[in-house]
This record gives sequence, C-alpha cells and structure tokens, in this order.
Amino acid sequence: MLTVSDLHLHYGASHAVRGVSLAAAAGAVTCVLGRNGVGKSSLMRAILGLVPVTTGRILWDGAEITRLAPHRRAAAGIGYVPQGREIFPLLTVEENLRTGFACLSRRERTIPDEVFTLFPVLAEMRHRRGGDLSGGQQQQLAIARALVTRPRLLILDEPTEGIQPSIITEIGAVIRHLAAQGRMAILLVEQYFEFARALAREIVVLDRGQVVLAGPTETLSAAEIQGHLTV
Repeated sequence: MLTVSDLHLHYGASHAVRGVSLAAAAGAVTCVLGRNGVGKSSLMRAILGLVPVTTGRILWDGAEITRLAPHRRAAAGIGYVPQGREIFPLLTVEENLRTGFACLSRRERTIPDEVFTLFPVLAEMRHRRGGDLSGGQQQQLAIARALVTRPRLLILDEPTEGIQPSIITEIGAVIRHLAAQGRMAILLVEQYFEFARALAREIVVLDRGQVVLAGPTETLSAAEIQGHLTV
C-alpha cells in the first residue's frame, strides 16, 4: 500500500534522511528501529507531508503523493499517532476523539464502536478531560483518535515511550489485532526491540538517516539489530 523510494530530506544543511526505501503492506506491521536522532520521526513526517522532501518518491496505493498536502493524505486514509501523544488536555476524551472527524465526510463523522471495544477505559472516561488521564491512557486515546479517521495506513511513532508495561502489552495486542484484520498497513517506529520483534513482519533499522539493516524479522540477527540501538 505504501512505497517509499530513495527518500532524501534536508533541514537546511543537515541531511536528516539519506536515501531511505521501505514498504508497508496491508495486514502487516513494518517497524522502523533506531536510536534517538537517527531520522525516524523525520521520515514519518515526510510520509505525512509535514516536511518537504528533497528527492525521492512516496507512493500510496500506486499513486504518487510526494507533494500532496497533509490533509489530502489524511483524507486518503493515512492515520498518525505522534510521538508524545499530543492529545488536547482541556478537551474531554470524546471531544479528543471527535477531532479525528476533520478529514472525514459528514456521513462518516461517528466514533466507531470498535474504538471503545479496543480501549474500554476510554468508554468509561469519555467525559473526563484528556489531561486527567494517565500517560498510558493518553497513549490509548491518541491511537483511538487516529482510528476514528478510518485509516488504511496507521503510523505509530514510539507508542511505548514512557508507558507502563501493562499498557504496553495492551497496545501490542491492539496492533496485532488491527494487523490480523488484513485491511490496514501499520508502520511502527520504535526503540524497544522486543516489542517490535513480537509484532513486525519486516524491520528497517536506521542509523544516521540511512538504512543499515532491512528484511523479514526472522531473517535478521537480533544481536546486530540491538547493536544499532545501543548508545
């Protein structure tokens, strides 16, 4: 569904992404691993259209979207869970979820029942302010908000960051469930190797903005991957 080919991205004189290629297929999790500052989030922002690429191509369902505006990509079915969650702390849980309506047609502007099935705590807290939730609950809310947009590609940028182990387990189960349905491609950015290895069909490892390892999870050396994740 998603193909990124030889992507380069600069911030001024800084060459943040260097010739990265990857693909994400429906029904599978593709994980991008790497230490802080190696270009993972910059790559995701380029896929979302939030920063302009220097050269390279981004294809979505076979159509080129390299220069397409971010809101057009969202309307085309690309959902995003940002690093740090970025929920609205003064809005209620339900109001946060309703912000996902922005890219939907009027007839689609409902919160899918599946959101509350996957995250029952949000149903219990739907009238609580987002800022009153724990960090793990806010992360669940951020994922749920992205699911409200009915994405066919879900990009999750470090969803385990700062989250307690029990919630990490729940988030992993949700990602596995969404992939198993076969309708959605999932692009997962992580530093937590064990979490990624348990979910990913394909792994791409970045270092200094470029791909240093890539392939099916079972074919890659765990020790070699972890060597690129340690400081």
